[in-house]
Amino acid sequence: MKPPRGTTGLLYFLISLLACNRDVPVSASVDLPSEQMRLTITRVATHPLLPRYNLRLTVEGPGTCIAEATLFPDTGYVSRRNLYVTATGLLYVVGQFDARVVDGVRCTVMLAEFRHLERDVKFLGTFDEQEQGQWTFVPAAQRPELPFEKL
Repeated sequence: MKPPRGTTGLLYFLISLLACNRDVPVSASVDLPSEQMRLTITRVATHPLLPRYNLRLTVEGPGTCIAEATLFPDTGYVSRRNLYVTATGLLYVVGQFDARVVDGVRCTVMLAEFRHLERDVKFLGTFDEQEQGQWTFVPAAQRPELPFEKL
């Protein structure tokens, strides 16, 4: 017996909707008690089918400190951001194409050139997709630091 006309097309349409990226903001956060800060990176899909995202960093620090920055957009599999802390307590949020310096004392987030970042830093973890595509923060204890591929 044949399915009713249009049923197959409707089924393909519904399946394609499930596979689409939604433009709903998805956030991943990490609390850093020793730094008295909470960092959140929020992704918003910019294309319904391709892995393209806008990224926004929000830092909540001591007192009423809230600082935000728009990160370099993910134009295809480059959402991952590694998180580091320096000996002086600065935080580095480092991506494939950009780096931000977070200063909790001054409540600032600044764009930095890679060559000006300190090299003696401690890896804290990474903002990344899990195998199921879920955006999350993965602590260093759960996954070692992954270097960025040279493009």
